[in-house]
Amino acid sequence: MKDTFHKINREILTDPENRELVEKGYQPLYVAHASARILIVGQAPGRKTQQAGRAWQDSSGDRLRTWLGVTADQFYDSSLFAQLPMDFFYPGKARTGDNPPRKGFAAKWHPRLLALMPKIRLFILAGQSAQTYYLGKQSRPTLTENVRHYQDYLPRLFPIVHPSPLNFRWHRRNPWFEDEVVPELQAIVGELIGQVASS
Repeated sequence: MKDTFHKINREILTDPENRELVEKGYQPLYVAHASARILIVGQAPGRKTQQAGRAWQDSSGDRLRTWLGVTADQFYDSSLFAQLPMDFFYPGKARTGDNPPRKGFAAKWHPRLLALMPKIRLFILAGQSAQTYYLGKQSRPTLTENVRHYQDYLPRLFPIVHPSPLNFRWHRRNPWFEDEVVPELQAIVGELIGQVASS
């Protein structure tokens, strides 16, 4: 039987590795659609977004939408944006912030979902986990270097810092991000959305 979005979702829900989380009432938070053109790869849902049942439904999402230059309606239009975090479930609280995404989760589920989304043209990699996985050997020693050299990964991959408010110190040290990188990100996203609107 060939993969379908429904089949994969059912397998995620019944996977023994996710049983404890599903029993807590968590649903896997991701968005996948055959017509999507832009993929956002984050880390894992936060507690608020897991409870809300909607990815990026928090202050991080507000900042991300500002960086992308899109409205909430555009952001949650699955024919435009797919959202595949590195883990589809809230990983729990750590000593500082949340636990990282579970190892191996993205490798298990992302390829199957991406195979059903052939129109994806841009991968926006928000944070270190997403960049380590998708940039692979092309990844530089630090997230800052990846983001600084974002043009080297275009036109398919676009690494950015995670929009979490906890990264305020990073932004203080790297004002060039919002001055130089964000306008380029907005231009690329706007062009792709425009292509969809005119097709």
